[in-house]
Amino acid sequence: MIFKTKPADIFKERHNGPVKEQMQDMLQTIGAASLDQLIDETVPPAIRLKRPLNLPAPLTERDFLRKFAKIAKQNKLYKSYIGLGYHDTILPPVIQRNILENPGWYTAYTPYQAEIAQGRLEALINYQTLIIDLTGMAIANASLLDEATAAAEAMNLQYSLRKGARKNANRYFVSDQVLPQTIDVLLSRATPLGIELVLGDHRELNLQDDTLFGALVQYPAADGEVFDYTDFIAQAHEASVPVAVAADLLSLTLLKSPGEMGADVVVGSSQRFGVPMGYGGPHAGFFATKDEYKRSIPGRIIGLSQDAFGQKAYRMALQTREQHIRREKATSNICTAQVLLAVMAGMYAVYHGPRRLKYIGLNIHSLTQILEKGLERLGFEQLNENYFDTLNLRIESAELQQAIRQEAEATQINFRYFGDNNNIGISLNQNTDLDEVKDILAVFAKVAGKPDATLELDAIPEETDITWPEALIRTSPYLQAEVFNKYHSESEILRYMKYLENKDFSLAHGMIPLGSCTMKLNATAEMIPVTWPEIGQMHPFAPADQAQGYAQIFQDLETWLCEVTGFAAMSLQPNSGAQGEYAGLMVIRAYHEACGDHHRNISLIPSSAHGTNPASAVMAGMKVVIVKCDERGNIDVADLRAKAEEHKDDLSCLMVTYPSTHGVYEESIIEICEIIHQNGGRVYMDGANMNAQVGLTSPANIGADVCHLNLHKTFCIPHGGGGPGVGPIGVVADLAPFLPGHAVVDLERPEAINAVSAAPWGSASILPISYAYINMMGGEGLTEATKMAILNANYIKARLEEHYPVLYVGSNGRCAHEMILDCRSFKKAGVEVEDIAKRLMDYGFHAPTVSFPVAGTLMVEPTESESKEELDRFCDAMISIREEIREVEEGKADQKNNLLKNAPHPAHVALAENWTFPYTRERAVYPVPYTRTAKFWPTVSRIDSAYGDRNLVCSCAPIEAYNEQGQEMKAI
Repeated sequence: MIFKTKPADIFKERHNGPVKEQMQDMLQTIGAASLDQLIDETVPPAIRLKRPLNLPAPLTERDFLRKFAKIAKQNKLYKSYIGLGYHDTILPPVIQRNILENPGWYTAYTPYQAEIAQGRLEALINYQTLIIDLTGMAIANASLLDEATAAAEAMNLQYSLRKGARKNANRYFVSDQVLPQTIDVLLSRATPLGIELVLGDHRELNLQDDTLFGALVQYPAADGEVFDYTDFIAQAHEASVPVAVAADLLSLTLLKSPGEMGADVVVGSSQRFGVPMGYGGPHAGFFATKDEYKRSIPGRIIGLSQDAFGQKAYRMALQTREQHIRREKATSNICTAQVLLAVMAGMYAVYHGPRRLKYIGLNIHSLTQILEKGLERLGFEQLNENYFDTLNLRIESAELQQAIRQEAEATQINFRYFGDNNNIGISLNQNTDLDEVKDILAVFAKVAGKPDATLELDAIPEETDITWPEALIRTSPYLQAEVFNKYHSESEILRYMKYLENKDFSLAHGMIPLGSCTMKLNATAEMIPVTWPEIGQMHPFAPADQAQGYAQIFQDLETWLCEVTGFAAMSLQPNSGAQGEYAGLMVIRAYHEACGDHHRNISLIPSSAHGTNPASAVMAGMKVVIVKCDERGNIDVADLRAKAEEHKDDLSCLMVTYPSTHGVYEESIIEICEIIHQNGGRVYMDGANMNAQVGLTSPANIGADVCHLNLHKTFCIPHGGGGPGVGPIGVVADLAPFLPGHAVVDLERPEAINAVSAAPWGSASILPISYAYINMMGGEGLTEATKMAILNANYIKARLEEHYPVLYVGSNGRCAHEMILDCRSFKKAGVEVEDIAKRLMDYGFHAPTVSFPVAGTLMVEPTESESKEELDRFCDAMISIREEIREVEEGKADQKNNLLKNAPHPAHVALAENWTFPYTRERAVYPVPYTRTAKFWPTVSRIDSAYGDRNLVCSCAPIEAYNEQGQEMKAI
């Protein structure tokens, strides 16, 4: 007998859900003879690719990990004392294994369905409390993308609050001691809004200048000096100038908080709280402010509320949690957070508690003092009068600086080398010990010609003598809540993390069928390299020759993504989809300006577009003109043509999503793009639905000029409970010169726009996930994944359309990779789409996307990775719920007291002694047979969001404190 050899672990067979035997049954249900016929009936022939993707042959998981290990070893792990907002830290292994490497945490979605996200929400409350306590502010959000973009959001907030004599002010003071990458991002954000940045020394600023609307200072400063800003802020307030402070979070364990100095906004990064540097990201930026600005905060806030039975429950609070819903009136396009990283930072604080956090700060400061004394003995002058962890050394000449650099790098040590003078900066970190201080001193001793100088150092003193002025020393307590003083042994923190994890629904429990959000499988083999030291411990500003492994990853990934999109060039810098949108629009803006068309500022946006589109356009300095959609949900081509011609002299771009937000391949897309080009504009394609294009068509093929890619969607980077994300942009050749640059790392783009994120390659450490996915799928596998996504979506459509009308379909009656189920007719019976979403929890499912892009609908996207069994389980649940709705419609169930209105039914409700509902407990909690053996229990019943907004609490102060304030909440 002859056997054909074949690997047993072909990755695409692991990634795609349905097997061949199931596919035929699915196609029969759909009414298609073959998968190719289904694709031909779904994707318009005019936009189909003429050749297969030219990508490397697919690797097995084992072969990929072997190959990638060799790539990673090209990265040289030197000791980096560069600082500038990035510091080595110690991630406790118990947090690494049980959060960062745990799919129960990293595959969850944004907590829109709060009843099945209580663990993550509690973890974010811990994070917000950490930020509030250390910054001394009243309120904080659940994280932003990084420190630089958080600073930009602070500038936007201050700009939006202008009033009185300063209502037309357009100048923003930025200390020249703010981190250079932050200044770079501020320039990017300021320019299109007509804001002028004023750089200088805060001690010399004329605060009486009525053209100033705000100020930003760094604490400690970029060179390590610690200033007391109390008097500066008081004087600024007297002149009606609000002040933002960019602060080092770890330093605030010892330093007086910015809130105590009077700051209006405090921003920064929580990277030092156990999150690896990862060559720049991802890291959770933070944003804290005064209570009076709570309705202007960008991003998300987690707040405390109560459920239908008075039990404590968390949910996203206030309208500010999604500022982009204001569309063209938004001052921010932010629609995400760095949830996974915020959870890690918060858990780091829970594990260490206030006492150990202070020890970490004291150890670093003590070692910095010891280093300073040793350097002074060697004859080097240290310039910072007050410092936390950073020394600023005066170096006599460029030649001496270069000699020190050569010796340091020969010893595998990196310092910061100032470009405007010969100084050297040294920033110590949590990983620094006494031996490493000796290694640093040995470098300077050798260059100073004193190699035999005694380097005997005293041990770290048990009590550090802090020599700062008394006014700078922190005396106020922090992290007094029980959660930060309870879980300090590994067994306790392990159980606490598991307790929270068990409250959350993730892909580990079942499918998350969110339309537009693409909750794809994040394969374990893709995730493994993320925590390798060669990937996680690189400083983003390390010399390029130390990061050759990363360079190969970037080069390969950019090449592959260009092949997939058809574009000429790619930037990996944007670290979210919304930031990718902004970057793409800024590239288009720069192109028009380079052509002398400074007046081109009109952005055409379909009425169906996601809210980030108009918000991003406004942030890029554009005026939004809305284009109508027809009754089938497609762009009204006649209206588009009329508006493009009306604004042809000022037309900048069209923003379009493809397939459309309604889940349809619009057949007029090529004509749409041609209309824009004929009228002098460029086409920006939102890549949210790129997973329905890969291998079948491409943005360049339909006529787009720019596209951002959601790597956290199409290319398998996990959502992490609402972040991290990556949103690189691809462009056609004539736009390539304008891709983002960076102030610290030369990206060799002379015409580049300013940076859009803090790190030169954004969230570099999670790019290996997409790198692995493409490597293991290959071109044929990626194309097959797209086909399978279309198959799965059309199978759900075929099973559900007689129960729920499907709102939009293509000309052949097919949907793309997602569909919209119309639930609006149920309102006549008093059933809202939210009721269906909550009832799905009792069936063990996360709801599809609710009321987007059409109010009163559910948008369903199964992805290619779900099996037929899982699809059937979901369809059976939806059909069963439809029968429950029918009972209400026919009067068999009460309109206000029924299975849907009272959903979800948590265990404490199901087991209550008194059962008062007009249906059985069994129907409530075991509506279909499989729930008896695989039941996911929500831990709270339906949450009262309005109560939480009326009584906003977004930190984990004791419940008794709320009662004292008159904000009574029933005990659990």
